[in-house]
Amino acid sequence: MEITEVRIHLRNEARLKAFATVTFDNAFVVHNMKVVNGNNGLIVCMPSRKIKDGTYKDIAHPINNEFRGNLEQLIIKEYEKELAKGPAPVPTESEGF
Repeated sequence: MEITEVRIHLRNEARLKAFATVTFDNAFVVHNMKVVNGNNGLIVCMPSRKIKDGTYKDIAHPINNEFRGNLEQLIIKEYEKELAKGPAPVPTESEGF
């Protein structure tokens, strides 16, 4: 499976640094991956939903560590490129934030 596109949407928040949208094989897209400032640096969180007991469960995620590592490295690399272009715009109230 080939990662054919990574789009980064910067956020201006304390822990949440960006959302990532990743396209696979020019045929399948996963939205709402998060780049988060964790305790030991940046981490990538998979899209998830809140379940009845208040915890979160991933909706989509890599099955093996090799693919997860490659995906995380690529997303963080693209995040750093986007960050180098300039800071995230501050959302306005009219944008629903």
